[in-house]
Amino acid sequence: MSDRESIISIEKSIRYISAHVKSHGREILKKYELSPLQFVALQWVDDKVGITIGELSNRLDLAHSTTTDIVDKLENGGFVERQKYEKDKRIVLVLMKDKGLQIIKEVIAKRVSYISEITDHLSSEERDMLPGILESILHESEKKSDE
Repeated sequence: MSDRESIISIEKSIRYISAHVKSHGREILKKYELSPLQFVALQWVDDKVGITIGELSNRLDLAHSTTTDIVDKLENGGFVERQKYEKDKRIVLVLMKDKGLQIIKEVIAKRVSYISEITDHLSSEERDMLPGILESILHESEKKSDE
């Protein structure tokens, strides 16, 4: 297999694995009547304590108005809350509530269980190497995204 063919295979595998992991975790979203996009927004709110709608809009690559609609639905569902930034009252932050944290924990637990199942066939050496390899790829990906 050439280097190019190998890279194409890696891209396809990462894309498919990601889709399968997301799909298994999303089963829980039906219980909470959340869309996959609303859950992604919820994850960004969890990742950055006190994110603005503008920042969230950039992360989701959506129009500000669309992001506002998503935050409205999340707030109405009791998953997040808006709060004025103490240092500058013009800035409104989106903050996670306990209900939002709970759904993230449930989805991540479901995903972790699925990943455990699909990596169970690996040797213990392969399982030990995999996190380091993936972290290294993630680190490089983040560096390229920041450029």
